Amino acid sequence: MGLSDLFKNKSNEEKELSSEGTQKTTIEKQDFESEIKAAIESDKKNENSMDVEKSDIDDRGWRAIESECQRVYPGQTDPKSYGTIISWELGGNDPLRNISVYDGGEFYHFVTFGLSELFEKESENLEYSGYGMEFTFKLKKAAYEDEEGEIYNVLNILQAIARITFTTGEIFRPYEYVYTGQTSGIDAYKKSKLTGFITVSDPNLRTLQTPNGKVEFVEFIGCTDDELVALRYKKLTVQELYEKLKSDVTNYNRRSVL
Repeated sequence: MGLSDLFKNKSNEEKELSSEGTQKTTIEKQDFESEIKAAIESDKKNENSMDVEKSDIDDRGWRAIESECQRVYPGQTDPKSYGTIISWELGGNDPLRNISVYDGGEFYHFVTFGLSELFEKESENLEYSGYGMEFTFKLKKAAYEDEEGEIYNVLNILQAIARITFTTGEIFRPYEYVYTGQTSGIDAYKKSKLTGFITVSDPNLRTLQTPNGKVEFVEFIGCTDDELVALRYKKLTVQELYEKLKSDVTNYNRRSVL
């Protein structure tokens, strides 16, 4: 996936006019295609070393997210988890501490850990925990050419988007869209018609009031190029597109709903 020339448009209620009067913001990002490809191969070799181990420290924020996930997926107390070998704070490339993958039956449910304050409260903002959000993504199970590769691809997509927040301070809210400008798919082999994303509030996970502040789960849903272009030219709203999709599960094999 290449998150190049990433364009993120806010919902109607949150748009801000630029100096030219256009209602959009543009974020320039490097092409992550080679980075993701290399990370997929590296992660396959180091899967065991990537499993998260939490020490006996104050992990109140972490536990709050886990508790909410266990409410939705009772019995999945030990989901597949992918952590970073070198943390962002120590100069690592991945800002998210961990991404857990829950089995939703017909889909895999990815939940990030790291955009909110997972441990003791450090920021002065008492209302929000960290950036006040965590990312989620639901990938429909299918007869993929390489299912493990597709899982690792999603992990790296979420890390890449989180990197935008960590480097620019950009906050992602529900009912926005992410237009990458690319024509290749967001799947690992770039065959899908889906090229970007819209965001919604994850309908499964409730907004949390943790000891460190508020955390909202912002879900990314894959969309086709023509769907995203329609959003750019205001032919419909994100809410209207979401209703047409009739699902928050990303299906790499689906066609456009327009």
